Amino acid sequence: MTDLPEALTAPALAARHGFFTRCGGASSGPYASLNCNLSSGDRPDAVRENRARAAQALGLAPDRLLGLTQVHGADVVTVAAPWAEGAGPRADAAVTDRPGIGLGVITADCAPVLLHDPASGVVGAAHAGWRGAAAGVLEATVASMAALGAVPSRIAAAIGPCIGPYSYEVAMDLRDAVLLAGPSGAERCFRAGNRPDHWLFDLAGYCRLRLHASGVEQVQTVGVDTLADPTRFFSHRRRTLNNEGPIGHQIAIIALPA
Repeated sequence: MTDLPEALTAPALAARHGFFTRCGGASSGPYASLNCNLSSGDRPDAVRENRARAAQALGLAPDRLLGLTQVHGADVVTVAAPWAEGAGPRADAAVTDRPGIGLGVITADCAPVLLHDPASGVVGAAHAGWRGAAAGVLEATVASMAALGAVPSRIAAAIGPCIGPYSYEVAMDLRDAVLLAGPSGAERCFRAGNRPDHWLFDLAGYCRLRLHASGVEQVQTVGVDTLADPTRFFSHRRRTLNNEGPIGHQIAIIALPA
């Protein structure tokens, strides 16, 4: 029997969930080993096996694990039924009140954010890079959950492994865009960088700020830096800094019990 892949969990979430690492998969080379990105250059059969292993770890059938065509935007899909593999809509978040459906987002430095309102039985998953977060993907996810009966103050959210605040040095254009988008207090997510006119950006902190602004009171941060841990996580920024080739993406999944 294949060992189940490694996943981190957040005590704040009562729903079945996991922030999976890159460990415990079938891929090799730069995609080793739990690459879950269907649009990467990895072998399709290996990616399918990896996604099946992640689904199995949460007690889901592989065809019940749904993914999106992520575009770093703020669109949210409300899921009523599964779709075919690779046919996920162009969006960066999904919500559902249907048991047994796994909502998955893939990341390689961006923040995976999983949400759950246990009283209404609604879950959500969001892919929040700086662009999507500044565009309002987290607020849109909360609003879409509310449309299914969730109450923002009852929602628990967990921000999974992403690039850490000491690893993410950004230039003035990114800082200006984030501050222009708000909300109030966003300037606290930046500190002086190592180069002139550069800042260290706390992406997880910014996501937490925007979740609080949308009415979500219980927000937990896993606090793992994807760039600083090459053994367990893929990282787009690490690849860029080291002039590396292609990489994979890890997956985060949340589901209501069937």
